[in-house]
Parts: sequence; C-alpha cells; structure tokens
Amino acid sequence: MAQGSNYKVPFRRRREGKTDYAARMKLVDYDKSRLVVRLSNAHATVQVIDYAPEGDITLASAVSKQLANYGYLGGASNTSAVYLTGYLCAKRALAKGVDSAILDIGLKSAIKGSKVFAALKGAVDAGLDIPYGEAVLPDESRINGEHVANYAESLDDDEIAKLFSKYLERGLQPADLPKNFEETKKNIDEAEE
Repeated sequence: MAQGSNYKVPFRRRREGKTDYAARMKLVDYDKSRLVVRLSNAHATVQVIDYAPEGDITLASAVSKQLANYGYLGGASNTSAVYLTGYLCAKRALAKGVDSAILDIGLKSAIKGSKVFAALKGAVDAGLDIPYGEAVLPDESRINGEHVANYAESLDDDEIAKLFSKYLERGLQPADLPKNFEETKKNIDEAEE
C-alpha cells in the first residue's frame, strides 16, 4: 500500500472493485430512475432504483429464479431468462408508476448483444421508456431460445441427456424452449396486469 502524506485511500467499494463512483455519479445526475442489471453465474437481478442522499430506494425488483413461479423451466442465467427478468421487473415498475429509466450495467462491459442488453430489451418491450440504440440488442432468436432449440435438434439423444440434463430434470425438452419462453411471457402479462 502506498504511503506518504498525499496518499488518499480509495473508498472501500472502489478498492474491492465493486463500484465505479465516477460512472455512478454520471447516472445519478440524470435525476431519473435507473434500471440496474446485475448478473451472476446462476441468476440475474434487475431492479428499478431511485437515488436518495441517504441511500438508494428500490422501486421494483425481479430475480430470474422467480420466473419458475410463472412457468419458466429453462436456466436462470441464460439470455431468455435475463430478458424475462427485465420484462417482469418493468411490469412491476410500471404498476408502481415508473414510466422511464436509464440503464445501469455497473462494471459489466457494454458488449453488443450481451445479456445486460437482453434485460434492457425485456424492459422496453414491457413498456418502460429507456434510451438505447437498436444495434446493441441481441437477436430475437437468441432472446426466445431458438438457437438452443436448433442446436438441440442437431444432437442425438445421448448428447441431449448429457448437455441438457437440468432442462430434462425440470421436464423441458430443449427443443421446446421457445414455446416455454412465450408461455412464460404470457403468464407474466396475465399475472402483472
């Protein structure tokens, strides 16, 4: 660690690599709600958050493992699940009177077609007004899981059992993922209206 009278110790969350305070302050200055997307290896969390000097206020939240309550049988961290999580969070935010937000992806890199932009697409499709460019969104076939279904159709039964064992345990054939995606989206619409 550096020493000397001029050395300033960075904030703890900056030292831990959890917060980029310069980027956060730019987002807070917009005086709009933030659509915060955080991804882990197992789940995705999407929240609509307002800034307050005493601490951020969460207005609406959705976690990808909640999708099982709406009939989703796919993985909780794939592109389809992240889209549906963004969709669910936006529906909840709209019910609480939030109609616009800005995207906050934290320390994630803004890579075209990535999962954070799938959450953005889900929120926009649900009716939340968020500024974005069309070029960054993932393809529709990736969002609804068609690429997984196409890949599964090219495999034999043994390979499917090996690669998609979790899907099969939940009672979902990989080729049926797009259909399950649409059913889940419909269930969210019905439940969150």
